[in-house]
Amino acid sequence: MAEKRDRPSHKMSTKEKEYTGQLSRREFIGIGGALLVPALAQASVGKLSEPITMGLITDLHHDLIHDGKSRLTAFLAASRKAKADGIMQLGDFTFPHEKNQDVIDLFNQAHETCLHVIGNHDTDNGHTRQQCVDRWGMPARYYARQVKGVWFIVLDGNDPGSPAYKGGYPAYIGPEQVAWLKAQLQQIKGPIVIVSHQPLIGALAVDNAPEIQALLASAADRVIVAINGHTHVDSLIYESGIPYLTINSASYFWIGDKFRHESYPKEIHAAHESMSRMCPYRDPLFTMMTIDPATLTVQLTGKPSQWVGKSPAELGFTDEYKPLRVGEEIVPFIRKRAVRARK
Repeated sequence: MAEKRDRPSHKMSTKEKEYTGQLSRREFIGIGGALLVPALAQASVGKLSEPITMGLITDLHHDLIHDGKSRLTAFLAASRKAKADGIMQLGDFTFPHEKNQDVIDLFNQAHETCLHVIGNHDTDNGHTRQQCVDRWGMPARYYARQVKGVWFIVLDGNDPGSPAYKGGYPAYIGPEQVAWLKAQLQQIKGPIVIVSHQPLIGALAVDNAPEIQALLASAADRVIVAINGHTHVDSLIYESGIPYLTINSASYFWIGDKFRHESYPKEIHAAHESMSRMCPYRDPLFTMMTIDPATLTVQLTGKPSQWVGKSPAELGFTDEYKPLRVGEEIVPFIRKRAVRARK
């Protein structure tokens, strides 16, 4: 690395800087742009009387990392500064255990409107989805909540019983929940945001993703965006005119046993064994999502950071989650985005 620093002439392109996490703040803010969605969503968003802002954080993994509480605290402070109308965590938050009650209370007491999504790792160590519901204070495993005229339909992608199940964590939205979702999409007249932990399209999507996509497409005049966590990447995919946004993890990208390394001092790794399988982000990642009827946009604030220690590229990470790519979706930041309705 020292030999490279001594070389005088190579000027990194913006793409190279994005790949390695070395963008300046000015360069970072320029990433993203206006992204078109069909005119069907325009009428739904236009019915709102005023903008709505939601603070979004996902995949904190408080039980695996050493600084989860401080990352959550930074998110809550940013949400207060943005005067968010609500806050939401999109899963893999913290075990529903008494020892984590201080972290759960920190989130739940930060805002009168706080929404939870159950992630696959929230039920590790023998915990159950019902324990998440009870200890986190959720209305149910899956539910609908209206905030300032926008309906947030929260799904539980952890149902067992998938005909396509091949082992590992369940990633499925079962028949009972599908029927409920269908009824919600038929009944709700206002704009809708679909929320899940697992993606509903692309890499590591739920097993019955095409079925869910078809349901959402049938309500494309009201479904303005679908958001998820789980894969620890920054990604946008369109299907049937609906944008599907993956929000990056608050904490790290998982690289697994093959690329184990130490990014923090040895004492931190000794106390948190799983961290050697991560490429951590220096700063906590989260975003503020604003739905604005005046501009007919869904805007996400950008959040820059850098890798702690070696990046996935420097480790020679080979992507098991194709088509996700290092430097494209696998990055230590959340891009600024503006999803704009076409007039």
